[in-house]
Amino acid sequence: MIISASRRTDIPSFYSEWFYNRLREGCVLVRNPMNYHQVGRISLSPEAVDGIVFWTKNPIPMMGRLSELDGYHYYFQFTLTAYGRDIEPGLPSKNERLIPAFLELSRRTGRERVVWRYDPIFLSETYTLEYHLRYFKVLAEKLAPYTESCTVSFLDLYRNIEKALRLHKIRVPSHEEQLALMGGFSRIAKANGLRLDTCAEEGDFGGYGVGHAHCIDRERLERIGGFRLDVKKDPGQREACGCVSSIDIGAYHTCRNGCIYCYANQGRTVGPDQTGRHDPGSPLLVGKLGAGDVIKEREAVSYADRQMSLFL
Repeated sequence: MIISASRRTDIPSFYSEWFYNRLREGCVLVRNPMNYHQVGRISLSPEAVDGIVFWTKNPIPMMGRLSELDGYHYYFQFTLTAYGRDIEPGLPSKNERLIPAFLELSRRTGRERVVWRYDPIFLSETYTLEYHLRYFKVLAEKLAPYTESCTVSFLDLYRNIEKALRLHKIRVPSHEEQLALMGGFSRIAKANGLRLDTCAEEGDFGGYGVGHAHCIDRERLERIGGFRLDVKKDPGQREACGCVSSIDIGAYHTCRNGCIYCYANQGRTVGPDQTGRHDPGSPLLVGKLGAGDVIKEREAVSYADRQMSLFL
């Protein structure tokens, strides 16, 4: 079983105390986002959890307690872009806080445990094609010694972010602009010894040596854990997504980063009806169990063949 923590919210940034409490208790409760009263109980036992994938823009609140992850196999998907606070208003300074955090996280956990994400990519009067090429190079030169790869993707248009995108005159790059960006990015990545891939993109950029990403990555977890994983592609993700199956333990509309392009929040901000209901001691990320809730035990099955570890 692989845990995704989380595509729905930034657990390392805002809910690290809750997460460490869940590890100590050995389980977590997660509401089905399509059926509020359907609640899954998920084991977090090291024997059942083959890996944990953290998704974050700011792991700093989590980094003081990384020793509590001993016994688990994990890595971070760390999004670090060149956008300013007009786009990502909730983030601390990138030069002063987030880039140093990226470097420190890599030093403490290893290059293979920190994947750099530069996404989503969009264009505007401020964030031009030339802007992206210039600052992707700046970031690549700083981060390359501390990571193996960079994953990029282009902006997806969701109904709940359309108003914000119009306000900032944001648009998706044309096919020709995408080719120009990927050509430039690939040259920069190669010059810095980085592997470049794309997340859930239908476009083929193989001519630039750019492959398709597996953000929930079986092979990466096999390398980290020293075992084989018998796990298939996640059927719940888009066709172009290369992720293997995982269980997400987050909740939508709970992230306070306020990024205007975010699909996981209802608009730019989060109301107190969600974050105000968070209790670090609760098995649920937000709220409490109530009348009508039905808890179902999720089968805790390891995909790992640990007897194969000597042959990796």
